[in-house]
Amino acid sequence: MAQLHVPKNPTQPSSSVSHSLHSQKPKKQALTTAMVSQYGIKYAVHIITNHFGPLVAKVCDCLLKKGPLPLREIVRYTELSETLVRNCLLVLIQHNCLQPFLLEEEGGFGEVNKVSSLYMVLFDNVLHRVRFSKFMAIVSQEFNKLCVDLIETLLQHGRLSSEQIFDGFRDSTEGSSSGGMEALQENIHKLVMARYVERCPISEPFLALPSEEEAAPARRRGAKSAKVFLEPETLEQRVLAAAVPPEGMRFSFELNPEIGADREKAENSSTGDKRKLDALESGTDGGFVDKQVVLWRVNCEEFTRRLRHKICIEIVRTRLDDEAATVFTAMLNASRSEEKKIKTASSVPLSENSIYAEVIKSEKGRNMTLDYVISVLVGLSSSPPFVRVVDNSYSIDYKHIIEVAQTDEVESIVYKKYGKDAYRMFRLLSKTGRFLETDKISDSIFVEKKETANILSKMWQGDYLQMEKLVAGPTQFLLWKVNMINLRERVLDDMFHASLNLSLRVAYELEQQKEILHLGVDGPMKEKYEKLKKVRFLLESSRMKLDDAIMIFHDF
Repeated sequence: MAQLHVPKNPTQPSSSVSHSLHSQKPKKQALTTAMVSQYGIKYAVHIITNHFGPLVAKVCDCLLKKGPLPLREIVRYTELSETLVRNCLLVLIQHNCLQPFLLEEEGGFGEVNKVSSLYMVLFDNVLHRVRFSKFMAIVSQEFNKLCVDLIETLLQHGRLSSEQIFDGFRDSTEGSSSGGMEALQENIHKLVMARYVERCPISEPFLALPSEEEAAPARRRGAKSAKVFLEPETLEQRVLAAAVPPEGMRFSFELNPEIGADREKAENSSTGDKRKLDALESGTDGGFVDKQVVLWRVNCEEFTRRLRHKICIEIVRTRLDDEAATVFTAMLNASRSEEKKIKTASSVPLSENSIYAEVIKSEKGRNMTLDYVISVLVGLSSSPPFVRVVDNSYSIDYKHIIEVAQTDEVESIVYKKYGKDAYRMFRLLSKTGRFLETDKISDSIFVEKKETANILSKMWQGDYLQMEKLVAGPTQFLLWKVNMINLRERVLDDMFHASLNLSLRVAYELEQQKEILHLGVDGPMKEKYEKLKKVRFLLESSRMKLDDAIMIFHDF
């Protein structure tokens, strides 16, 4: 199957998003945005620089550091021309890295409420750009090459209309026939039904001021209503929730068997008639036709969910065995259709019979009896409990699995950074979950008190431990504890830093390869070229593994 290509300029966003680029008078406002660490911002800006150049990266850097801003403020902070800033914003919108939105603000005394147009960088979507190869690998395992080509095209161009996709395919040999167009439609439909492709969000969602009930303090409204109000918690979550289309529309793609015939008629018509048809389709003929253009994009949320499943399966396989992984995979498949969010604590409850019905669908599961599957479920629900059991129903405990993975990763870092004894101390404190005195730690792991104090002090200086001083008369005691919540943030920032360094090193090695290719790889240069290829492959593999760890701490 030939590779898809889009002859039109797909990086020019549709008119459905370009209308939102207009100036608004800036106004000070208190916006609760998701916090991004120092090296998280640097890493995201580096990704944008590699993909779209320094000017777009400068706008992205401004919005990540300052938070959502109107156009006029972005121009002021970046010191770029308004036209250039507009173009940079359009590039980010086209590639799903930025979301415009309208925010209602309270007016002054005697004034009506005002509405501001703001622009917000989607940090998660920027990170997803380094995972495109992982997304394509998932599709290649489930679908044919045409589906892979479609996903690759959408990843490359960000968002496309159906017509742009069809035009790109129509120019290929396979797409010149009506059968080729039908195959294209069917494969797009498959990807939409699998939730790998979705309709783009609303171009400029509106966030109204909260009602009196929503604005009331949580303690006055009760715990249940407070919980409803606090989700989504951040401004980014609120904006994305307002922008997402209804579920039925978001994954709705209607097959049109006459699409090839309609276009053939248009191509065979006279030049004047064809111009009229194109004008009507685009809605530009004097503004008489207002046709909504449907834009499609890759659903990164679904791919992230599948990557989470893959990582969870490997954790279960490593901690238990292949049989447990088989049953666990069946539970994932049985509950997949009910998953609504990536960061969810647990799956829906499943009965023993529904789990067994899914187990025997796989080749490995056909050898298992119902009693054996139940015994495996008992093992999954024991220490560490990867599955919860309530009234003979089983649900996956995603929260605990991810916490186990995070703890394993942190312990591995401590072992490499501070040594075996430090790893044992950290593990003891992590499992205890409370403050322990130096002597207690020393006695528990059979290490001298002085050496124990030195190691604990090093980990405290590296922000891996929390320390408190307890004074009892003339005696002073040092108490140590692992604050896993703060430590996860520190470790994640270190991972962003490491990913940035790896990416810079990969870029350097790639530049070295280009220089050798320019000189030619014959003779003694061939050996050097092969060595650089191996180094680059090793660095790329390390970066992908590090990205898996970042997902465990950030995305799941």
